[in-house]
Amino acid sequence: MQRRDLPKTYRVKSYGCQMNVYDGERMGELLGEQGIAPATDGEDADMVVLNTCHIREKAAEKVYSDIGRLVKAGGERPPMIAVAGCVAQAEGEEIMARAPAVSMVVGPQAYHRLPEMIARAAGGERATDTDMPADAKFAALPKRRKSGPSAFLTVQEGCDKFCTYCVVPYTRGAEISRPFSDLLREAEKLVEAGAREITLLGQNVNAWTGEDRKGRPTGLDGLIRALADLPDLRRIRYTTSHPNDVTDGLIDAHGEVDKLMPYLHLPVQSGSDTVLKAMNRSHTAESYLHLLERFRAARPDIALSGDFIVGFPGESEADFEATLQLVDAVGYAQAYSFKYSPRPGTPASTMGGQVPPEVMDERLQRLQTAINRHQLAFNQASAGISCEVLVERHGRKPGQWIGKSPWLQSVFFEGDAKIGDMVRVTMAQGGPNSMAGTLLEPASI
Repeated sequence: MQRRDLPKTYRVKSYGCQMNVYDGERMGELLGEQGIAPATDGEDADMVVLNTCHIREKAAEKVYSDIGRLVKAGGERPPMIAVAGCVAQAEGEEIMARAPAVSMVVGPQAYHRLPEMIARAAGGERATDTDMPADAKFAALPKRRKSGPSAFLTVQEGCDKFCTYCVVPYTRGAEISRPFSDLLREAEKLVEAGAREITLLGQNVNAWTGEDRKGRPTGLDGLIRALADLPDLRRIRYTTSHPNDVTDGLIDAHGEVDKLMPYLHLPVQSGSDTVLKAMNRSHTAESYLHLLERFRAARPDIALSGDFIVGFPGESEADFEATLQLVDAVGYAQAYSFKYSPRPGTPASTMGGQVPPEVMDERLQRLQTAINRHQLAFNQASAGISCEVLVERHGRKPGQWIGKSPWLQSVFFEGDAKIGDMVRVTMAQGGPNSMAGTLLEPASI
């Protein structure tokens, strides 16, 4: 590649999960430390970071499509292109060979090295870094300075579960927990910068372990209780959890920590024990339902969410019917559902009994119909409830605001408010995806 000027502006495009959103924010902060400013809306950036996700179908092809668009739009002066994230980790060398316009490829555990990679790219050198020193990454990142009313905080990365369909153990590495003291400091910075709500993130967030201020072993519940002591932090959430890592302490925290919101995202993936075993999931449908019963006993108003995969290799119609039965048994407030898609290098990609695409399509439609039915029922049952809403953004209409209820519902209302306010709203009407509300207290609570 030819030598080029160091970039003055950047844009980060993050695909996929909330952890990628967090990583994208941190990369932006890192580039800002180097004097590179975010490009304004409508402005062509000197550098574009494609922060990729490998979970969704055809993830790599979407990356190449974006690279092609950037090259075409840039003409004779295309931007410096960096491919980051899980696709970068899994397919780094192939990306460099297939896309000559890419200046650098950096994995999710190595993006703290972007400044030196940019310098090398300016000198005409292409670079790849897919090492996995997670601790080194967080230690090298700048301190948090900016925050919206709701902020993400990655506490744990990687996965040791090796579900047969999943690439995360290969792209994010083994489970690793960030130190307790580091997380408290970052949370304090976020709150000082205006965060009223913090969502703790991890591939298996409830696998987090550490030592508290007194050197005692603690789990996620201990971290939550420590964060609850921050006076200006009003809300705590966490995602994504694994049934195998649920502890008694975490269940108890839902009943004892007022700042821990009444919402739980606990993926199950299937209602069939046969499929769960083939997926290498550590739970059964019965054990999963029992866990949910315990959470509901601790916090009766808790809203439940989950993940589902339809069309896993070998899934029969009876297996799928078991999933529908589980959905009806739980009554999810919301849930996410996807068609199975094979990932190279995972055991499931070579399993027999691959389900035809048209069968997966039909099952997904039936599953989503059931999920949507329960989501609407949950929202309709919320009508008449008065609760605090965290104002996050302007609505479509003048004077309209949108925020989140404690149960993670989008609530829109009109009145005297501003972004970051905690206001009291009566949820008047529930729709499929949101709640219409009436403002009760215009002043920030």
